[in-house]
Amino acid sequence: MRVLLDECIDQRLRLLFPGHDCQTAGYAQLAGLKNGALLAAAESAGFEILITTDQEIPYQQNLSMRRISIVVLCAPTNRLADLRPLVPAVLQALDSITPGQVTRISSAT
Repeated sequence: MRVLLDECIDQRLRLLFPGHDCQTAGYAQLAGLKNGALLAAAESAGFEILITTDQEIPYQQNLSMRRISIVVLCAPTNRLADLRPLVPAVLQALDSITPGQVTRISSAT
């Protein structure tokens, strides 16, 4: 699965998704794009999942016609130490997520 990490996430998190093509927004040359423009560009580049810590993006965008899904990480900070414990739940969510779906992952998940 092609996974895009939003700019707000520590780039080292990409190393924790074995078996997936996980790239940062910067590496994919999508840095600086926001919300709808980022989703459109990510879809055009063939990404299936956007992982972000931006908890507002699902409310700001109509995802019903999108091919890309969003995983929102809910942690105290966007530091690697806070996000790393969420990775097993993210990997499990990737097995069942569908296009246009938003999944929230938190330490309580």
